[in-house]
Amino acid sequence: MSITLVLVVVMAVLYAAGVYQMLERSLTRILIGFLLVGNATNILILLMAGRSGLAPFVTDDGRSYEQIAEEMADPLPQALILTAIVITFGVSAFLLAMIYRRWRLANADQVENDETDASVREDAAGISAQTTADDRALDVLLESSDEGTAAKHGESAMTDDRKEDR
Repeated sequence: MSITLVLVVVMAVLYAAGVYQMLERSLTRILIGFLLVGNATNILILLMAGRSGLAPFVTDDGRSYEQIAEEMADPLPQALILTAIVITFGVSAFLLAMIYRRWRLANADQVENDETDASVREDAAGISAQTTADDRALDVLLESSDEGTAAKHGESAMTDDRKEDR
């Protein structure tokens, strides 16, 4: 098994575990999930960087720049990874401050259900039920109009296949 394949598997596991942790109701688990997703993203950038090579320093050893450039590693993905690490650190510090404040105010780490969210969810369920009832009524009207139109023209609106289904 190659190292690249191992890194791909590790990256996939980190993404899966991170997303799973982010979906929990505990703020600490959300923070851990965020850190896992950040590390998986860093591995993804590393994998997409291409082959490894020499350090990107130009020395005067008698070779042309083109020869040296072919052997060098691309420094851009490494810079992107460093930037991602700093951004992850900053957001993690912010999340830690939010978790600490939540703990100090409520002595709890769990995110509670919001009353407004519950009422919106109930309203959406009612609208969905009404829409389903309207769709059924519309289907009945369309079927009856098809049968009426076909009877007017002396044809049966229902084909043999539709009769067999009923």
